[in-house]
Amino acid sequence: MLGDKPFADERNLRSDSKSGRIGDTAVNDRGVGWSEDVDDTPGFDLAVYWRLALKHRILILGTFLGALTIGASLTLLMTPIYTAEATLQIDRESARVFNAEDVAPRESMTQGEEFFQTQYGLLRSRSLAERVIENLGLASSDAALATLDIEPPPATGLAAEQAARRRAAALEAVQENLSVSPVRGSRLVAVGFDNPNPVVSARIANGFAENFIQANLDRKFESSAYARQFLEERIAQTKDRLESAERQLVAYATNQQIVNISESGTAADSIGSTQSLTSNNLVAINTALAEARAARVAAEERWRSARTSALMTLPEVLQNPAIQRLSEQRAVLSATYQQKLSVYQPDFPEMVQLKAQIDEADQQIEALANNVRTSIQSQYEIAARQERSLQAQVTSLTGDVLDLRGRSIQYNILQRELDTTRTLYDGLLQRYKEVSVTGGVTANNISIVDRATPPEKPSKPNLLLNILLSGLLGLGLGVVAALVLEALDETLATPDDVEKKLGIAVLGVTPFLEKGETPLEALADIRSGFSEAYYSLRTALQFSTTDGAPSTLLVTSARPAEGKSTTAYATALNLARVGKRVLLVDGDLRNPSMHRVVGVENERGMSNLLSGSADLAGVVRPTSQENLFFIPCGPLPPNPAELWGGDRLRQFLSETRNNFDHVVIDGPPVLGFADSPILAAAVSGVLFALESRGTRRGQARGALKRLQVGRAHLLGVVLTKFSTKSAAYNYGGYDYAYDYNYGAQPEAKGGKKGRRG
Repeated sequence: MLGDKPFADERNLRSDSKSGRIGDTAVNDRGVGWSEDVDDTPGFDLAVYWRLALKHRILILGTFLGALTIGASLTLLMTPIYTAEATLQIDRESARVFNAEDVAPRESMTQGEEFFQTQYGLLRSRSLAERVIENLGLASSDAALATLDIEPPPATGLAAEQAARRRAAALEAVQENLSVSPVRGSRLVAVGFDNPNPVVSARIANGFAENFIQANLDRKFESSAYARQFLEERIAQTKDRLESAERQLVAYATNQQIVNISESGTAADSIGSTQSLTSNNLVAINTALAEARAARVAAEERWRSARTSALMTLPEVLQNPAIQRLSEQRAVLSATYQQKLSVYQPDFPEMVQLKAQIDEADQQIEALANNVRTSIQSQYEIAARQERSLQAQVTSLTGDVLDLRGRSIQYNILQRELDTTRTLYDGLLQRYKEVSVTGGVTANNISIVDRATPPEKPSKPNLLLNILLSGLLGLGLGVVAALVLEALDETLATPDDVEKKLGIAVLGVTPFLEKGETPLEALADIRSGFSEAYYSLRTALQFSTTDGAPSTLLVTSARPAEGKSTTAYATALNLARVGKRVLLVDGDLRNPSMHRVVGVENERGMSNLLSGSADLAGVVRPTSQENLFFIPCGPLPPNPAELWGGDRLRQFLSETRNNFDHVVIDGPPVLGFADSPILAAAVSGVLFALESRGTRRGQARGALKRLQVGRAHLLGVVLTKFSTKSAAYNYGGYDYAYDYNYGAQPEAKGGKKGRRG
C-alpha cells in the first residue's frame, strides 16, 4: 500500500538520495537548494501552451465564437457596395506636333516614379473631385446627394449656404469612395468608385477619367497662355535692365578712369600689368616678411633662453671657439694646480701664479660669454626691426592692391551684369517667338483604355473574409486574455508551479476531502486517497536525507489554515504506524489546535517545559495510536519567541533523541512571527506546507526567504488541498494524475461534492 502511489518514483528517490538530490532539486548541507530569483519564464514548450489553452478553453472559445457572431452579424447587416473601375494609360511623353520644345511643364522628362506619383496625386486631388461633382451635378440637389448614399445637410440659411454645404458633403463622399490603383509594371492605372448603386459607381468612375484628361489639357493650355503673358512682362523688364546696365558701366569707367584698350574688351585685361606688378611686389615682400618673422621668432627664443638660463649653459657659449680654447687652457691650469697642490702650499709663489692664471681665464671666459649673450640680444633687436619694417611695407601695398582690385571688381561686376542681361534678353525674345507658334497646339499623354461598366456583383462586404478576420481576431483576443490572466495569476496551484516559481522540490501532494469528511476520519481509513497521499509523503521523507527521515522535523507554512497541523499529525501518525516511536509537539504557542485533533487536555505542555515549570515526563501524553506520543501547547505564554530562543529548546531536543525516534513539531506560520525561523534553525529538517491555489507566490517566497535567512534545513514542500479532478500534469518525466483513490471503493452515484481538506 505504501508503494502504490508514491509522489515520485521510489527508484529515483533512492538513487538521488545517494548523490544528495531530491527529484530535480539540489540539496546542500542545509537542505533543498532554493533561490529567491527563480526564473519563472520558461522557454517555448508546446505542451505548456497546450495545457494553458485547455485551462482557459472556455474563455478562448467564447471569445472566438463571440467574434465570429459579431463579425457575421455586422457583415450581413452591411449595405452591399459595388465598385466600378475605369482604366487609364498615362504616358510620360506626349505627341509632338512641332519640333520646337513644348511650352507646357516638362512632365515627359520626369524620371522614375516621381511623375506617376504626381499623376496619382492629381487623380485624388480635391480640385478634380470638385470638377467631377460640378460636371455630373452631384451636389445640385438633395436627390443628387442621395445617389452618393449620404444624408442631405439641414436646409437652413441662405441658398448659397445650402449649396456650399451640399458641395462639401458631396466632396467628402466622393473622395472617401474613390480608389486609384496603379497596375504594377505598367503605365496603366485603375480609377474605381464605390457606391450602393452600380450605375452610379460606373458613371462617377468614368467622370473621373474624362475630367482628368480634360483637366490635363486645360493645364497645358493655361500654362501656354501664362507663358506668353509672363514672357512679355519679362522682356519689357529685361530691356529696361539692359539699358540701365550699359549706362552704369560707362559712367563707372569714366569716373574711375578705367579704359578698355584690350582686344577682348574686358576691364581686367586693361589693368592687368599694373595689377600683376603690385601683386607680385606684395607677394615678394610678404614672403620676406614671413622669413623675417621666422628669424625674429628664432632670435627671440634664443634671447629668452640667454636671458633666463645660466650663462655657461647656453649652446652659443658652449660652441664658441674662443671660449672652448680658454676652457681647455683653464682645465690644463687647474690640473697643474691640483697636481702641485699636493707638494706646495697655496701661498707658495708658483701656486699663487697658477691661481692668478686660472682666475684670469675665468674672467676672459665670462667676458666672452657676456659678449655672446649681448650678440644674441642684438640679433633679436635687428630681427624685430626688420620684421616691423617689412610689415609696414606689406600694409602699405595691401591698401594699394585692395583699392585697385575693388575698382576693378566693381567694373567687372557691371560688365558681367551687362553681358548676362543681354543674353537673357536675347533668350526671352527667342522663347517668345516659339510660344507664339506653338501656344495654340494642345497635346495629351493620357487616354482611356477601358471605360467603367456597372458591376454585376458587389465588391464588399466579403462575408468569408470578414468571418475569417473576425475569427482570427477573436482567437487572438482569447489567447491574449488567457496569457494576461495566467501572467496575473500569482497562486501556486500545481507541483509544477511550486518547482518552477519557487525552485524547491515537492515531496507530497494531499487532495481535497469530500464534503462532510474530516481529516481524522480520512486518516483513519488507511485505504483512502488522503491516507495514501501521506504514505507517499512519508516515503519521500525517508529518502530526503542520507540518514532517512529526519529525527526532528518542523512542519510550518507561510500563513494559517494551509493544512500544516493536519500534515504534522498525519506525518507523525504514519511514522508511528511503521513502528517508530514518534513524539508529536504542538509548537504553535499563539494559536494551538493540535490538542483538539489528538483529543487531550491543554493544561500543561510546551510552554511549561520551555519556561522550566515542568519536565519532559510531566508533559508527554500517550495517544490512541501505538508508538505515538503528544505534547500539547499548554498555557499561552506572553512571549513565545523568547521561549523558543532559550536554551531549553535545545535541551528538550537532545533529551527527546534518547527516548524517541522522531520528533514532529507543528510550528506556527512563518509570516508575521519569529517563532518558526527559530525552531527551523534548531531542528534537523523543515517541511513547508503550501495550500494549492490558496497561497500566493510572494507569500511563499517571503516565508522561504525567512527560513533561508535562519539557516533552516528545508526538505521540501507538501502541496495541500490539491484538486485531483482539475487536471493531470506531467511531472518527473511520467504522465501522472494525482488521484490517490486508486483501489478504493467507487463513490456511490449522487455522492456529495468535495470540499477543501
